Amino acid sequence: MIRIAIVDDHAIVRAGLRQFFADHADLEVVAEAADGREALDLVRAGGIDVMVMDLSMGEQGGVEALGAIKAHAPDLPVLILSALPETHYATTLLQRGASGYLSKDCDPEHIADAIRTVSRGRKYISSTVAEQLADALVGGVEKPPHQKLSQRELQVFLRLAAGEAVGNIADQMSLSIKTVSTYRARILEKLGLASNSDLTYYALKNGLIQ
Repeated sequence: MIRIAIVDDHAIVRAGLRQFFADHADLEVVAEAADGREALDLVRAGGIDVMVMDLSMGEQGGVEALGAIKAHAPDLPVLILSALPETHYATTLLQRGASGYLSKDCDPEHIADAIRTVSRGRKYISSTVAEQLADALVGGVEKPPHQKLSQRELQVFLRLAAGEAVGNIADQMSLSIKTVSTYRARILEKLGLASNSDLTYYALKNGLIQ
């Protein structure tokens, strides 16, 4: 039996996944969380074989949570299940510790297959993501600028793009305002942008926020 934790800020999504997994004899939902902070609490409690996690969540999203989860439990497979397109996030998150990435509009059976795959310590990669990774290895495709951001820079970027103030970001990420401002300056430089509104436009154009 594969013990699953579902992390999604929508109760109806968690309920739907729980019902779907109940139809599979080898899958069991043992825990649920609504954001990244709660997800980390589940990891600390133990008893999980695979975590299925959304990216876009209120208090702390999946991008931020992934780093903390992998730092605490590096061997725990984390499967990202998001409405955001895999072409923009999958390769970045796989490189930063995720075991797989699926879009929420995928065939439900692909989710079950992915859970079984990552529970065995393997990566679950779609054909689209496999092509992206291959292109990156041979240098056939230039990385989009946001894929060159560090994990912490990506976290700050997504919060700025979503309209959060620097002070609020500092509070939520336990950083000083000066540190967040430094990250903001680096992000703008790396992306070749000039303002927060530019960040929002870039994120929307590239499907990084909804």
